[in-house]
Amino acid sequence: MSSSSTPDLPEKAPDESSKLKTFLSILRKFVGVSDIASVRFSLPAQLLEPTPNLEYWNYLDRPETFASIGKSEDPLGRMLEVLRFWFTKDLKYIKGKPCKPYNSTLGEFFRCSWEVHSTLPKLPLLANSHTANGVSSVTDDTGKPVKVCFLTEQTSHHPPVSAFYIDCPETGVSARGFDQISAKFTGTSIRVSPGQHNLGIFLNISQRDDEEYQLTHPAAHLGGLLRGALSISVSDTCYIVCAKTGIKVILQYLEEGWISRAQNKVEGVIFRYNPDEDTITRVKDVPESDVLAKVSGSWHGQLYYTLAGSSEPQLLIDIAPLFPVAKSLPPEETQLSNESRKFWSGVTEAILEKRYSQATKLKQEIEERQREKAAERQAKNEEWKPRFFTGAVTPMGKPTLSEEGLKALEGLRNANYELKESEVKGA
Repeated sequence: MSSSSTPDLPEKAPDESSKLKTFLSILRKFVGVSDIASVRFSLPAQLLEPTPNLEYWNYLDRPETFASIGKSEDPLGRMLEVLRFWFTKDLKYIKGKPCKPYNSTLGEFFRCSWEVHSTLPKLPLLANSHTANGVSSVTDDTGKPVKVCFLTEQTSHHPPVSAFYIDCPETGVSARGFDQISAKFTGTSIRVSPGQHNLGIFLNISQRDDEEYQLTHPAAHLGGLLRGALSISVSDTCYIVCAKTGIKVILQYLEEGWISRAQNKVEGVIFRYNPDEDTITRVKDVPESDVLAKVSGSWHGQLYYTLAGSSEPQLLIDIAPLFPVAKSLPPEETQLSNESRKFWSGVTEAILEKRYSQATKLKQEIEERQREKAAERQAKNEEWKPRFFTGAVTPMGKPTLSEEGLKALEGLRNANYELKESEVKGA
């Protein structure tokens, strides 16, 4: 029997240890490369998780914390609500293993929504106040479930950048930004930091006079490559600022001792600041007279805030019992050919059936089509443009929805998922 007629049988699945050894041998080729994320090297299918990058990379593991922002009448209370969202947005890295999803292709997009059903309690702003702070779902003032909608599109290939928009119209909360990472292999771990176009998450509360919050990302390390157990650690500083309220947060993720067991500690300070004159970047440099509250705890467990003038910590959020919430996607028959789930469906099916050679072949065919389309555009001197956003990147880090982007979000809100196939596709 010829090889061409040999049935594509399931192959033996590699165990985690052998996968990491193979991954490490590939990474060693990139020691000294300033940014391996911009290289976009291709991995064999058996090293990938069967998940599209645009679906995996979002900040809505607990969408009810996002929808609950803006409920407090007090500016400090609203900043605490933003912090509660911040500490729940990446549960996938805490509750699950780090993974390598598919590289997004130019013009690929992903959309989904969540419905949430009850309410998060307001955070107390008085000493000696207590509240049960289990995370449930969210309702608006009428008691009806609210919907959180998410739309993202790969807007650039070199460098790889995606734009995203999050919207909860019932509560008046939205967010947008560009996702781009810079990664460097040190020989024992991978340092992942925001790329030049990733200026953080820009969050807006329309019902609070359009208060805007900028949330910047800290750098993280992907370690455990040598011992065969991947883990993510954070040892960096990040910031949340709201110029309209004059309130700023500095969060310091603390480095673990090389002998001690990881505690995933974080400490921070919420304080008044002058947006036009602010130069403070360290917790210890904040004048005590400007402090509104201090933050402490473990970003894997319980986080607390202690109000100025009080010595009693109050629970901000307990991460331990929480897990990512499932997404609601458009029906398969309404998804477009360059929509993430449908676009990668052949590769995903082959990986799940352990037909890794076939999965790698399909993935390589996709990558080759991308190169061919890029060459065609270059030959014709054509500039590719995103469909759902007005530009590939913006100097301020704030993507703007195009007319089709607005329609796509409106369709998610109303469960009307019909979109026309685009005549110009990167995928």
